[in-house]
Amino acid sequence: MRLTILGGGGFRVPLVYRALLADPADSVSEVVLHDTDSRRVAVIAEVLTRLAQGHPAPVPVRVAQSLDEALAGADFVFSAIRVGGTAGRIRDERIPLAEGVLGQETVGAGGVLYGLRTIPVALHIAERVAQLAPAAWVINFTNPAGMVTEAMSQVLGDRVIGICDSPVGLVRRAARAAGLGPAAFESGRVGYDYVGLNHLGWLRSLTFEGAELLPRLLGDDSALASFEEGRLFGAEWLQTLGALPNEYLHYYYFRRETLDSLRDTRETRGEFLDQQQGGFFERAAAAGGPDAVYALWERTRLEREETYMAHSREATGGWQRDSHDLEGGGYDRVALALMHAIVRNSGTRLILNVRNGTTVPQLAPDAIVETVCEVTAHGARPLPCAPLREDQLGLMLQVKAVERAAVVAATRKDRGAALRALALHPLVDSPAVAARILERAANKD
Repeated sequence: MRLTILGGGGFRVPLVYRALLADPADSVSEVVLHDTDSRRVAVIAEVLTRLAQGHPAPVPVRVAQSLDEALAGADFVFSAIRVGGTAGRIRDERIPLAEGVLGQETVGAGGVLYGLRTIPVALHIAERVAQLAPAAWVINFTNPAGMVTEAMSQVLGDRVIGICDSPVGLVRRAARAAGLGPAAFESGRVGYDYVGLNHLGWLRSLTFEGAELLPRLLGDDSALASFEEGRLFGAEWLQTLGALPNEYLHYYYFRRETLDSLRDTRETRGEFLDQQQGGFFERAAAAGGPDAVYALWERTRLEREETYMAHSREATGGWQRDSHDLEGGGYDRVALALMHAIVRNSGTRLILNVRNGTTVPQLAPDAIVETVCEVTAHGARPLPCAPLREDQLGLMLQVKAVERAAVVAATRKDRGAALRALALHPLVDSPAVAARILERAANKD
């Protein structure tokens, strides 16, 4: 089975390869990397060479020079591209901040700007997949994942599936806080109800062998304080909600506090990553062999994970992530589990970004939602869920309207749709502000 990774020079690609090397099923026979940056993909290929050292049967790696070469013959296509690089991300963050609204790469105005830039490229990829590898499954991790998956599904239908590691990370941390060990989770005896959009969802039920655990967890202040989302949102608010929100909902529920921590920041997340990863690739090019490059990559990766969502933590007391917070769902493990479930026709349950169908009746059937799915050889089928509360549904409907307007804007070059996408976002409080953000982005100011 051939796996093609688009964005093959991405910093986290070695995590995918490491998961493949640890896969007892040896399900992938070849990994093909493609990236528009030849220097970055060469460095990442060196890291993979080091990872393969000493392995009895490492998965062969090949670098493809063109998109078409990379896609030809692929069984799975993993898309993790960053259109515009970290320089584009910096602009997505700084332009909204200059207008007094949140700048973040997947949420709010920054997410809309990133989507407008990325969707045309993602659609081109979808069209080439349909032409060159029509039987392939596309696993999309390109952000904003829900918006990009929705655009690609217009070409690929159900053969594109979006993934994110935030939901399964939340479930794992909640299960641990409720007293369950990793073995219980891996055994399949833990059940959960999770529904929403990408970076906007709620864990509303957590069971073990059919027994509901979430109310007891929500009533235990010390247990809530033992994991990331509990500290991020606080026991009182979680008890008021009666659910555990995805960490990205902190931008919505604590907008003022997060914006205050970002407004006068000397360095946005994009600027941090631009300096950190730019420095990594520069040093790696002169490091002198796979061992040195790998050691440098590991140090840089740990620093990246430790500083994740630092501004949100600063807004809630400035606490540091511990080892359990750092052990999220792992998008590499999510991708591998998805591939296994399709190949084995296993019926595995995973939280994925897929077409809604009838899961949330108030949304269109082709709207991409993030929810619990059953995965077989036919793809991912969203499972029925309990009705959404009015506050949950209202937020989903508004953000979905934003996502769909952004897809229209990007595919038709429709400025009106782009303005609608920005102005209707709940984190953008004025159509005039939205218009100025759009103008500055268009002028590359």
